[in-house]
Amino acid sequence: MTFLAPGRLALLALLPVLAAVYVLLQTRRRGYAVRFTNLALLAQVAPKRPGWRRHVAAALFLVMLTLMMIGFARPATGVKVPRDRATIMVAVDVSLSMMARDVAPSRLDAAKTAAKKFIGDLPARFNVGVISFAGNANLVAAPSADRQAAIASLDQLVLAKRTAIGEAVFTGLQAVRTFDTQASQDPPPAHIVLLSDGDNTTGRSVAEAIDAARTAHVPVSTIAFGTPYGTVDIEGETTSVSVNKETLRTLATGTDGKAYEAADAGQLSEVYAHIGSSLGFKIEHRDIAARFTGLALLFALGAAGASLAWFSRLP
Repeated sequence: MTFLAPGRLALLALLPVLAAVYVLLQTRRRGYAVRFTNLALLAQVAPKRPGWRRHVAAALFLVMLTLMMIGFARPATGVKVPRDRATIMVAVDVSLSMMARDVAPSRLDAAKTAAKKFIGDLPARFNVGVISFAGNANLVAAPSADRQAAIASLDQLVLAKRTAIGEAVFTGLQAVRTFDTQASQDPPPAHIVLLSDGDNTTGRSVAEAIDAARTAHVPVSTIAFGTPYGTVDIEGETTSVSVNKETLRTLATGTDGKAYEAADAGQLSEVYAHIGSSLGFKIEHRDIAARFTGLALLFALGAAGASLAWFSRLP
């Protein structure tokens, strides 16, 4: 159990003070009785003392105060809430060749539009993360159920030199392995969707990426953007950047994924149609102050009932 307002527990320090005052008053009461020197006569004229019963109401009252103070500190208990762990990683190529306008308005803009639609259309049960890659690969949105965060990360992508397709796959696999505390031993069902124009010019090879993905049982589906006629202007020079569909097809088929040549929403639905479900848990703290308030009321009723039954008055 934890407390959402732990500072309020300081009020519990008042309870020993109240208990001490009660004991002091009881001691003083015995002192007054001793002053009456004719004890035999006192026993005849005074009513029979209630003995231990007179302390019951006070004890119940102190317990009631304790429970009310604990409830005031908003106690909470951790509850396991099930969530689906199935995860899709979307990797977007941001190499300079993605500036080519053979796909309108540009390869990169078309890829971003396709990625946004794909993420927006994903069933709610999936977690989704985003990777950008050029000379290296970066996790720009960790896998979660937050669609808006994933989509917003796509608007922050910046072009850079070289293309590291293999590194993008390894980054996706790492994100899956660290998705939650269970993932290292029991990784969630996952799929990587890679959007690129196809050349791997730096980092680990596509063959290494295929081996790693197959070992992790994570398919990689690829979407090729571009035509054989693409060009880009880099530092005043026009460079041909034809799409390399064969590299992307090799990556997809080697990992039991699918290779696409267009961002077709109907085709992309195949990517998540066969991904399994794996339920995990997250811990949520739920306020249980009402339980302590209810118990406090019961003890208050007990104190009132005992006082009425034995002393004909409320405490």
